[in-house]
Amino acid sequence: MDRNRRAVLRNIVSAPACAGAAGIAGRLGAAAGISAWAGDAGAETNLKISHQFPGGTGEGGDFRDRVCRRFASELERRSAGALKATVYAGSSLMKTMVQFSALRKGALDLTLVPLSYAGGEVPETNIGLMPGVVTSYEQGAAWKSAEVGKALEGTLADKGVLVVSWIWQAGGVASRSRAIVEPEDAAGLKVRGGSREMDMVLKHAGASVLSLPSNEIYAAMQTGALDAAMTSSTSLISFRLEEVARQLTTGRGKTYWFMFEPLLMSRTIFEALAKDQQRLIMTIGAELENLALEAARADDRAVAEVYIKAGGAAHDLDEGTVRRWQAIARETAWKDFAARSEGCARILQLVEKTL
Repeated sequence: MDRNRRAVLRNIVSAPACAGAAGIAGRLGAAAGISAWAGDAGAETNLKISHQFPGGTGEGGDFRDRVCRRFASELERRSAGALKATVYAGSSLMKTMVQFSALRKGALDLTLVPLSYAGGEVPETNIGLMPGVVTSYEQGAAWKSAEVGKALEGTLADKGVLVVSWIWQAGGVASRSRAIVEPEDAAGLKVRGGSREMDMVLKHAGASVLSLPSNEIYAAMQTGALDAAMTSSTSLISFRLEEVARQLTTGRGKTYWFMFEPLLMSRTIFEALAKDQQRLIMTIGAELENLALEAARADDRAVAEVYIKAGGAAHDLDEGTVRRWQAIARETAWKDFAARSEGCARILQLVEKTL
């Protein structure tokens, strides 16, 4: 946001985060007139959008960056300049792992981030990279209007975060040595799973695990600290992992895990805007979901070509292999997740209704 509005909001968000909507509304009420001021004719609000992925343009490059830039351009165009947004790619505004916390505090306006990165603060968010719970784009998309989606949105809202765009990505595996197709292929390797739950599955399969964000995978594989990494098809391309890995297991066709990577907004910032601006943000966010879906599917297909062209090999999964990974997840990660809290158990129950 612009400097003046940020100064006003600083006084609001300095208080401890409140769990419910009433608490947030009360904090906003401490700055009477801010919502109306945001919608005044001639007033401009400049939102900051942070993400960890390589920057590009609105027409090319990593599609997650494109989604953010398209969101910014549509926001400015449809609000006649009253709402603007600046995109900070490649963790140039703040470190990857602090973005979610910054949203909750109102210190960051928006971010596009793997939801599971917030698992240390909000355990329920680990459902966003839970192996075996989503095995197709159609199933993931259905969450938005299903009970599980509403429950997840409610949990996030209580923590001060709103979902603007629902974005799912299929997961693949890049490996320096042997391909990880079957669970036993992971034995003895140092693998980045991307979430606590995926790490549990990998450990059960005999791997040792390393926790780090996707934008740090390349360096870890280059130095040999990491043998293999699980990440989205888009990250497999954007972070040029074909330069350090020769074996690829793709997410095209069949896969045992999908990553929920939404565009999120600070509830504190959102509720400080005028109602028409709030509606515009949510409308544009929903419209961009189809762009993200088609781009994610395109990357699932393209990633195999990238690795083969670089001299590597690409491997696909079949239904039987997916079920074997899913069976391990049920006995390890799912049980552990459900035992963490009543909220986690409830979300997993709702997930199982979608299977």
